[in-house]
Amino acid sequence: MRHLIAGGFAALLLTVSTAAAAAIKIVAAENVYGDIARQIGGPQVAVTSVLTNPDQDPHEFEASPSTARAFADAAIVIVNGAGYDAWAGKLLAASPSPSRTVVAVAALLHKAAGDNPHVWYDPAAGPALAEALAGIFAKLDPAHQADYQRRLVAFRMSMKPLDSRIAKMRAKYSGTPVTATEPVFGYMAAALGLDMRNAEFQLAVMNDTEPSASAIAVFEKDLRAQAVKVLLYNSQTSEALTRRMRKIAVDSGVPVVGVTETEPPGEEYQQWMSSQLDALDRALAR
Repeated sequence: MRHLIAGGFAALLLTVSTAAAAAIKIVAAENVYGDIARQIGGPQVAVTSVLTNPDQDPHEFEASPSTARAFADAAIVIVNGAGYDAWAGKLLAASPSPSRTVVAVAALLHKAAGDNPHVWYDPAAGPALAEALAGIFAKLDPAHQADYQRRLVAFRMSMKPLDSRIAKMRAKYSGTPVTATEPVFGYMAAALGLDMRNAEFQLAVMNDTEPSASAIAVFEKDLRAQAVKVLLYNSQTSEALTRRMRKIAVDSGVPVVGVTETEPPGEEYQQWMSSQLDALDRALAR
């Protein structure tokens, strides 16, 4: 009897081990994309996300040997693209594999280098990635195609409240002048119909160049005169100039809404977007 139990337990362990080994290995350069991959893949995927800390500047990230190994072993690698995560391209080039599938989210939205790379704030980004992944997973693992399709349908349903919220805020605030320290929130601001000011300043900060004196002067004037209703502030960066603009906004009574480039821990994509819209709605309502 003991031998039977031991044999059965060994068989169970082998089954579990085989199932774990069969999971599709995915590496996401940004955790928002890893989150969406998990929502679509469920237990059939094993996801590793590289950029996960919303308190650190993602532009200062340096890939480690463990990150390089994860990229080399992955069946699917999800990157942002459009020049945002150039380090990921270097890792992929260092370990070429004909069996690996690379998904660039920016390319799904027809964005390229030179465009605003913060595409996860485009309301179309999440659904586009979910759709692409469901198709890729089904090809790699046709036995679970129905599961991937079911989760894709659930994802689409979960996006409806967010889409409705965006439509309501657009009807309420379209044309409202706002500004930002850099164009992180740009695609969502456009979806909301907001009048985004100080684009020259934002692009300079994003590209790590010094904004012109005239761009700085216009930005400061907008804040001091309350010509803008909200300052969208990238809370993951710490440049002296952007901190100065934040202080001017606070001193001038312009509400500041912090946005991040990295999904906070413990939140899903839909929750993250909704919580930032909540904060913006409260600020604009003032």
